[in-house]
Amino acid sequence: MSYEWLKALHIISVIAWMAGMLYLPRLYVYHADTQRGSELSETLKVMERRLLRGIINPAMVSTFVFGIWMLTINPGILGETFMHVKLAAVLCMVTLHGLLAHYRRAFAEDRNIHSAHFYRALNEVPTALMIIIVIMIVVQPWS
Repeated sequence: MSYEWLKALHIISVIAWMAGMLYLPRLYVYHADTQRGSELSETLKVMERRLLRGIINPAMVSTFVFGIWMLTINPGILGETFMHVKLAAVLCMVTLHGLLAHYRRAFAEDRNIHSAHFYRALNEVPTALMIIIVIMIVVQPWS
């Protein structure tokens, strides 16, 4: 497979991952304002589970598969400062992913302790990380 195809598949995976990472906290904003056990709460539980398991998790895995594959073809890029910053931001995104999965379990078990305001603020984190990642790859400062 050519490097260009790997890059295309990596970008497609990243877009799917980011779409989910931007939408899931928004669902939590709505969920935090619903009555536990209500019909809406139960519907949001299903939506959150399906989004995480059906889109976000597989997209993250494919992002890593294609990204690591590209790095095996072009390992010299690992010595660049911009790549270190990008990978640090990706590590933060993975940590956030795990945190969002933890919050999904809390909602599923009706034990959420955070407010809608908390999730509204948390919803900004993936956007900030995405901006850092895109700038590092496209602009490549410090290269």
